[in-house]
Amino acid sequence: MKGVWHFSFTVSDLDRSVEFYRDLLGFALVHRQEQDNDYTRRLVGYPDAVLRVAQLAVPGQPRGVSTHDLELVEYVRPKGAPRDPARHLPGTAHLALTVEDARAEHARLAAAGVRFVNPPEAITAGVNRGGYACYFLDPDDITLELVQPPGNA
Repeated sequence: MKGVWHFSFTVSDLDRSVEFYRDLLGFALVHRQEQDNDYTRRLVGYPDAVLRVAQLAVPGQPRGVSTHDLELVEYVRPKGAPRDPARHLPGTAHLALTVEDARAEHARLAAAGVRFVNPPEAITAGVNRGGYACYFLDPDDITLELVQPPGNA
């Protein structure tokens, strides 16, 4: 392994998810495209696949070879049904985002209608002791986390 290229979430409505990640969370939209080609069908393993894709980046982060951090994918074909998003199920992932002030971000996002699992909790054990963290959900119930590292309290 030489590094991480990007991480990806499959979403039900690409436009809605781009608005959420760009407008509420502050990601920069790098590129959008429709993928309706043989390479993509072979890559994803669906012979009739058509995807809508958006690539987003965290502003101010160092860029390596990749131009983006997050890829959002909507399967136009085959259309998938929502899955159980429970955090305790194997295969379920979450993305943790660093913030300066978790309580202020919680208040801002909650006022915008973002659904939270919990308010920011003081981290009382482990390497991040002294920080704050909370879980929240994107429009497809994908779990995200706000993390205020220790020393920013």
